[in-house]
Amino acid sequence: MNHTSDGAMIVDELIAQLQELQGQGSEAVAAAGNAEALDALRIEYLGRKGRLTGILRRLGELGADERPRVGAEANRVKDALSTLLDERAAAYAVAADTGPRVDLSLPGRARWTGQVHPVTLVIDEICEIFRDLGFSRVAGPEMETQTYNFSKLNIPLDHPAADMHDSFYLTDEVLLRTHTSPVQARVMEQFAPPIRVVVPGTVYRRDPFDASHAPAFEQVEGLAVDEGITFADFKATISAFVRRFFGNDAKTRFRPSYFPFTEPSAEVDVSCQICGGRGCSACKHTGWMEIMGAGMVHPNVFEAAGYDPERYTGYAFGMGPGRIAMQRYGIPDIRLLYESDMRFLGQF
Repeated sequence: MNHTSDGAMIVDELIAQLQELQGQGSEAVAAAGNAEALDALRIEYLGRKGRLTGILRRLGELGADERPRVGAEANRVKDALSTLLDERAAAYAVAADTGPRVDLSLPGRARWTGQVHPVTLVIDEICEIFRDLGFSRVAGPEMETQTYNFSKLNIPLDHPAADMHDSFYLTDEVLLRTHTSPVQARVMEQFAPPIRVVVPGTVYRRDPFDASHAPAFEQVEGLAVDEGITFADFKATISAFVRRFFGNDAKTRFRPSYFPFTEPSAEVDVSCQICGGRGCSACKHTGWMEIMGAGMVHPNVFEAAGYDPERYTGYAFGMGPGRIAMQRYGIPDIRLLYESDMRFLGQF
């Protein structure tokens, strides 16, 4: 047998192998149970080291005029198998789209669990301390009238605190309360002395949002009214609170100040617990953090509530639990308390 007849025999043999490969591949594709099985068949039959490539390696045994016939048949078989694989893969993709989209290879997601906000923790502790000192916990409305927010607290309506640029007005007469002090007036109108109450709640002011201020924040108001209460009683009560809350090493100072609803008035500072009194951004590099404004209740406030200022005296204070939380937990910026970052809040 000459070389020409040998080449013809190899051509016939390779074409037969290619046709057999197409038949076997078609049956295997039809029997594939999922997309992963189709990917495996694509590699087995059409991959770089697959069965089709194995047959085509024998092209070197053929002459230049014999190779095109085998090559054309190989391309036909490759296209036929590729089409079958693509059609089946598309069918599986459609079926997957209609089912639940669950990627079982993804790691499990942690379930967020709720917990008490650090400011709420501080408010509850403050109220508990004052409860042990004989104070009851009360609440009042966040929407207030000018009368209760200003007038009944000896704040004239032409006072800067009553201006639009300091307060959030809802109507000409109604605003979001700028402090929890209006509850003082409401309590005194409803109850006769002796009175000892603390009033936690949210207040609203047009303050800049910076490291130590927020436009909406929590406040705890306190009021004590009875016969014979003096400034010494007020100072002793606040000092007892500071020692109980911050510890015996915390320093307290009372600075003379002015508030329309108290006389005399004082601002109460605690040595900065964040920097240890050395000075930082939270305490404005003074070493002290103001925690409350306070003083003896002004006689005009008693008269507005129907109390006899010649018979009764008392003290009132208002503190910011947000700033106190900064001291308690060493938080340098009050904005962290309002950003709802679970990585931060999850520490408490």
